[in-house]
Amino acid sequence: MRHNRRTVADLRALKGRRQLTMLFVDTPEEAAAASAAGIDILSIIDPVWTPAMREAAGDCFVQVGLLYGELCTTEDYLRAAHKAIRLGGDACYCAASLEIIARLAAEGIPVISHVGLIPSKATWTGGFRAVGKTAQSALEVFRQVRQLEAAGAIGAEIEVVPARVTAEIARRTSLILLSMGAGTGADAQYLFAEDVLGYTRGHRPRHAKVYRNFRAELDRLQQERIAAFREFRRDVETGHYPEERHLVPIEDAEFAAFLEGLHDA
Repeated sequence: MRHNRRTVADLRALKGRRQLTMLFVDTPEEAAAASAAGIDILSIIDPVWTPAMREAAGDCFVQVGLLYGELCTTEDYLRAAHKAIRLGGDACYCAASLEIIARLAAEGIPVISHVGLIPSKATWTGGFRAVGKTAQSALEVFRQVRQLEAAGAIGAEIEVVPARVTAEIARRTSLILLSMGAGTGADAQYLFAEDVLGYTRGHRPRHAKVYRNFRAELDRLQQERIAAFREFRRDVETGHYPEERHLVPIEDAEFAAFLEGLHDA
């Protein structure tokens, strides 16, 4: 069932008209919250992409992330992409070669790729740092966008690229550009739910904005888990669990008959 969720044609029609919102989510609870909040696009990686996640995502357009490095051949990507779409995905994220992107596109699978800082390929651009800060680097980002267009992609994440560069590229491409720290000249603003909710472990990128402090609550809940498990262990060791109310009763006559039966067994 498609519900009333947006299509590729809808996203293209909105290009340049308003900023779309996009979140990377990991759980059905996050997906359902995003849907209830009216978020336009969700990114969900393949291992957690299930019918339950599709149901939770409601009317959100979902980009299913195909895992670069775990998938290798064109056939690997084709099988994974067809499965993702069959489960209700609206597009597939693919950071593989232009040849693989073109093959997926030839099958009618909407493909979203990546330009700028690409984490899985960051060694080529100097590590986890901004891309496009020189004229040569910015032109290379534009060249990659043109290549994705030619390969048949519908969009690209554009990550940590100067806002002015992004804006100029967005005016010159039909791709739907999804900005992760690349400014409002793109077509959508993209954040990770864990950053929005404030429970990121380790480095938090400059473009992340925290709206709630879930970390403190999750830490509190973890301590409560530990305390509850410790109390359970203590009850078992001291004979306080299980109590009579936790056990299944049997009538005395039935138990006596059972014991008699054991003698004959």
